[in-house]
Amino acid sequence: MSKPSPTRTVDRSHAEALDAADPLASWRDEFVINDPELVYLDGNSLGMTPKRTVAAVRDVVETQWSGDLITSWWKHDWLNLPLVVGDELAPIIGARPGEVVVNESTTVCLFQLVNVALDLGSDDERRGGVVAVEDTEFPTDRYVVDGIARLRPGVRVRSGLTDLDGVDVVVRSLVDYRTAALHDMAAETARAKAAGAVTVWDLSHTAGVVPVDLTTAGADLAAGCTYKFLNGGPGAPAFSYVRSELHDRLRQPIQGWFAQQDQFAMDEPFSARHGMAAMMNGTPQVLGLTAARSGISVTADAGIDAIAAKAHALANYTLDLADALGLRTSTERPPASSGGHVSVNHPDATELQVQLADRSIIVDKRDPDVLRLGLSPLTTRFVDVHTALTTLHELCDRAPIRS
Repeated sequence: MSKPSPTRTVDRSHAEALDAADPLASWRDEFVINDPELVYLDGNSLGMTPKRTVAAVRDVVETQWSGDLITSWWKHDWLNLPLVVGDELAPIIGARPGEVVVNESTTVCLFQLVNVALDLGSDDERRGGVVAVEDTEFPTDRYVVDGIARLRPGVRVRSGLTDLDGVDVVVRSLVDYRTAALHDMAAETARAKAAGAVTVWDLSHTAGVVPVDLTTAGADLAAGCTYKFLNGGPGAPAFSYVRSELHDRLRQPIQGWFAQQDQFAMDEPFSARHGMAAMMNGTPQVLGLTAARSGISVTADAGIDAIAAKAHALANYTLDLADALGLRTSTERPPASSGGHVSVNHPDATELQVQLADRSIIVDKRDPDVLRLGLSPLTTRFVDVHTALTTLHELCDRAPIRS
């Protein structure tokens, strides 16, 4: 299908026609929208609130916690909630049952998995090794790697992923948080394995917007958050994935009582549970897990393939409109990008973000000059993109913003 002319692209009626033909348009009604005039293009940082989340959390608070109190751990199976929610998330990322646990923060999950990767195939808990990570990688990933190198004698950090000779562990995001560039998971996993390295994938900017098949790609380890495109809520617990074939070799560094085989045998020495339960730590965050579970269910019901198709359509429309308006972008077209966000570059990005917010248009910013337009497919309309970019164009056309 040929692109519309620049004049047609800039016309709001074109965006309205795209919304009218959108097969996912009705899913926006599944979310709490208090201000229908708000243009929210930051769902790639924090997804909107599903209505079913409000009902589910209310039930846990008012019925389970208030009514059943401590018996809820058994009556409502709170004890196994991280594993249950993990199994519900698994199909969205191409994992098999029993390979995902939803627990802790992304930072903790990455810390555990990098240590697991370093220890694979070795009985030496103080084993060294080389961990490779790009110096442009998401900050948390770099911080975690640096912290592990500080704690484990012999672990060295190498900047860059071009040369993997001598590397033991690779840490990388599937989607670049600045540009939305999408890496080839299967090819990069195979390249690392050929060099003798295990890859820990960060799926935080991927899960819920990109169809991922961890099994087919041969991925060993992965982590990611649930509060972006999975709409799990602020601070919702993250997930860890470990390929089933590695479960017998799991040895993670944080030995909490929920990872103990008999957690109520208080006087017994630690003996790890089997499978992904070995990746659990302390008491599960029941309210956060309930919210994450609801968000995951929305994605599962809408279908990841349909979501990805709309993400691509939104990204292409955003890039077409940006081109027509003369705005500079650093995001390639899908499938080279994830379709989850488009980065617009401007030296006055900080001030522009403020001025857009004053006009009820919420976008994200990354220093020094990036405005990220989050294109969360279940809540973002084409007219939202039109409003944001035409307003941005008008602001850029005015006198210089900086004094």
